[in-house]
Amino acid sequence: MRLLFLLAALAGVGVSIALHGPLSSVPLLVSAGLSVVAVLVFVVGRRSREVTPWIVIDGSNVMYWDGDRPSLMTVRAVLRAVEGEGFVPLVWFDANAGYLTQGGYLRPEQFSRMLGLRRSQVMVAPKGVPADPLLLAEAVRIGARVITNDRFRDWAEVHPSVREAGFLVGGGVRDGVVALRLGEGVA
Repeated sequence: MRLLFLLAALAGVGVSIALHGPLSSVPLLVSAGLSVVAVLVFVVGRRSREVTPWIVIDGSNVMYWDGDRPSLMTVRAVLRAVEGEGFVPLVWFDANAGYLTQGGYLRPEQFSRMLGLRRSQVMVAPKGVPADPLLLAEAVRIGARVITNDRFRDWAEVHPSVREAGFLVGGGVRDGVVALRLGEGVA
C-alpha cells in the first residue's frame, strides 16, 4: 500500500509537469508535497492505526488557540492533553511556522526538540505548499482525526472526510488550560 501511495504521488508530479510544464503550479506543488510525504511513509513506515491511536494536530492552527500571537507553548499544551488521552500525536506545520514563532525557519527536528516529540512525529510542509492537504491526506491514510479549528472548506472536495462527524476535533486553550471537543468535532 505504501508503494502505491508513493507511485501515485510521483505520477501526480509527472502529470503536473506534462500538463503545466516545469514551472511552479499549485498542482505541481501539492503533488511534490505529497511525494515528500509518500517517500517518508515508504522509507520510515508507520504502524497501523490498530496498533497506534494516532491523532493529527494542525500545529499552524493550534498555535493561535491561546491569544492573538502564535505560540509553541500552546501547541505543547495541546500535545500533553492528547497524550494524556492515550493518543500519539503527529503535528503538521506550514513552512512559515518557525518564522511566526521563533523568527526563522525551523526544520522538523528543531520543532520536535522544542515540543518534546520524536522527529517522526513532526512534519513541516515544503515552502510554497500549504500543510492542509498534506495533513488531511496523512490523517486519512493512518485513520486519524485532526485537531484544528479550521473547517478546511477549500479542501472539502478533495478530502470529503472533513465533512464527516468527529473527523475534525475543535478546541481551545485559555491560560494554559486545554479544552478539546474530542466527542464533538468542529462546529
